Amino acid sequence: MKRIIKISGILLLAFVISCKTNPFTGKKTLALVSNDQLFPTSFQQYNSVLSESKVITGTPESEMIKRVGQRIAVASERWLNANGYEGYLADYKWEYSLIDSEQVNAWCMPGGKIAFYTGILPIAKNETGVAAIMGHEVAHALANHGQQRMSTGMLQQLGAAGVAIGTSGKSSEGQAAWMQAYGIGTTVLGTLPFSRSHETEADRIGLYIMAVAGYNPDEAAELWKRMKANSGGQAPPEFLSTHPSPDTRIKNLEALAPTAKKEAAKYGVTSFRPVN
Repeated sequence: MKRIIKISGILLLAFVISCKTNPFTGKKTLALVSNDQLFPTSFQQYNSVLSESKVITGTPESEMIKRVGQRIAVASERWLNANGYEGYLADYKWEYSLIDSEQVNAWCMPGGKIAFYTGILPIAKNETGVAAIMGHEVAHALANHGQQRMSTGMLQQLGAAGVAIGTSGKSSEGQAAWMQAYGIGTTVLGTLPFSRSHETEADRIGLYIMAVAGYNPDEAAELWKRMKANSGGQAPPEFLSTHPSPDTRIKNLEALAPTAKKEAAKYGVTSFRPVN
């Protein structure tokens, strides 16, 4: 028991001294790995993906990805500067790539390295749909979700080591049962809700950013209706998923769109680019 208490104390201390403020929520978030450590690795991984992929350049679609990405980046900086976070993006190295793949996917690495797969473009349907996806993916990077996930994983591993040490006097079957319970408990009650909260946060931040960039936030819910139709309704129960259900996302985005429009109006954006 004393060992478990000691490990718990170490975990608590690590949490207290390794936090930073999320500029979009004002909340403290876990940061056991600094961006100085994370960004170079992220950039290296991005280059590795590009070297192993067919990157499309010089087409209307690839130029659209860059155009939308640049507008989202500018809108992000405008928002951050206006809210007292000048220089927040100083170490970000924005890059936008379109990859030839049937995968319905897009992502943004920590530090601003973005990839879109051609398989997601029919679902995006138009430039505004691309902006909704781009805003969401960029929001993950702006809110340091990758940093938080890595930090949480490190704590989870340290906790597992603590359980192993604390139960070392038990039988192998007893210790295995404790480890299994720890794994299931931290996943279902910790990791998965944590991941879903990141997705919900990225939806909200992305919606605001796309609106400030001049794209109609009403279209984000329409995008997710198409996403839902494309999935055929095949998804695990929400509490066992890393993502909120499509219905939850659609409902949240519809509710947030008017607020996103008000946020955009603060930056002089009172009309949006045509949806085409």
